[in-house]
Amino acid sequence: MAQAKKTASIGARRRKSGKKRKCINLALQGGGSHGAFTWGVLDRILEDGRLEIDAISGTSAGAMNAVALANGYTEGGADGAREKLEEFWHTMSKAAKNSPVKRSSLDMMMGNWSLDRSWGYHAMDALSRLVSPYQLNPMNMNPLRDVLESCVDFDCVQHCDSIKLYISATNVETGKVKIFDSHYLTSDMVMASACLPNVFQAVVIDDIPYWDGGYMGNPALFPFHASNDCADIAVIQINPVERKGIPRTPQEIQNRLNEIAFNSSLLKELRAIEFVGRLIDEGKLDEAHYRHERIHIIENQDALIPLGASSKMNAEWAFLTHLRDLGRETATQWLETNFCDVGERSTVDLRAMFMDTGPQARGEDRRQA
Repeated sequence: MAQAKKTASIGARRRKSGKKRKCINLALQGGGSHGAFTWGVLDRILEDGRLEIDAISGTSAGAMNAVALANGYTEGGADGAREKLEEFWHTMSKAAKNSPVKRSSLDMMMGNWSLDRSWGYHAMDALSRLVSPYQLNPMNMNPLRDVLESCVDFDCVQHCDSIKLYISATNVETGKVKIFDSHYLTSDMVMASACLPNVFQAVVIDDIPYWDGGYMGNPALFPFHASNDCADIAVIQINPVERKGIPRTPQEIQNRLNEIAFNSSLLKELRAIEFVGRLIDEGKLDEAHYRHERIHIIENQDALIPLGASSKMNAEWAFLTHLRDLGRETATQWLETNFCDVGERSTVDLRAMFMDTGPQARGEDRRQA
């Protein structure tokens, strides 16, 4: 009965819009300031108006984008969501204005967005490896929480019936992913999703400590499978799966380890979706109980990878709007190329994605590799 009411509600919204709209679930990765790229993608999707956002799964910066969108959408529809997203990121930039973590003068002159030459960035990075946040910040002050609570009305988010939210955090004690539902969502839950353990103290909710959701769900896809009738999932990906070359400096090694760790849960879920789809095609699973998930990935790694991992801490307004504009351009291209496939087929070949392309798989002599 609840599912029937939900389906009817979606249909009513589409009829009211007067446009031919397709439903989609959005999966938003975390990635610090690079979440502004996701802001741009969301801004363009909302402006375009042809996609009906049914549910959002978000982690860390993706969770911030998700709650800002839900808050704005509840108050003022798509235009309200766009305004709230801009307000959030602008407030974030203003809060970081006096931070010592900023670009060097040389990088500003050269037009580099990274913080690789920033003394503030390197000092903070070194401190985080030597001193825990419990020692360095015993009062547990967190400017990010102040930004979030000043911009987002969580009572409004909890009453958002148009878009479901699923926010991921990692249970410190069990190592399992925890999904917080939008109808009970609080600022603590979103802060838990963005809690990097070497920077912030664990966020305790109902006597359970949580760390960043990226370790176990960046973002989690499984909540979509049983929660609605929409089988299309668009992953807005900002963390590179593949990065050529061998990391050699301690910082490069740590950054690549973080990228691998923060992508591992997503790749496992995508592999599982591909496996289930293959079993359905082979007649080994009943389509009455299982369904094909149609997967789409919106990304621009050619532009994001050269920025470097340190740029994820760059909150300058010029950089955030640069990422927003990049996200808008990427979403425009994706919509032009793939909109007609939404609701019909995946635009990502998961089987090819997980195919082993190493020397053994190609039948080459290992000694030649």
